[in-house]
Amino acid sequence: MKHTSTSHKSQTDVKRLKSMKDSEIIIDKETPEWTPAMFARAIVRKGLKPVPAKSLLSLRVDADVLAWFRAQGRGYQSRMNALLRAFMEAHK
Repeated sequence: MKHTSTSHKSQTDVKRLKSMKDSEIIIDKETPEWTPAMFARAIVRKGLKPVPAKSLLSLRVDADVLAWFRAQGRGYQSRMNALLRAFMEAHK
């Protein structure tokens, strides 16, 4: 029976990455250059509290409200959750 590591230590060669020049970075369809919008949506969780568990919910919302959120693109449900959380925290 193989033992798998439970270590969460990164396997990234950080030293090599830091020494790379911009001209050595491959940008193609699979690894596009990051736009400011992509960077703004990135999430780094290292050192932060764990994300609370989510619950599945059936919720009725007005069709135009749902259409507007969906038109914003991927992650619309997370944005809806973030707005609900902001409202909750503002009313504590």
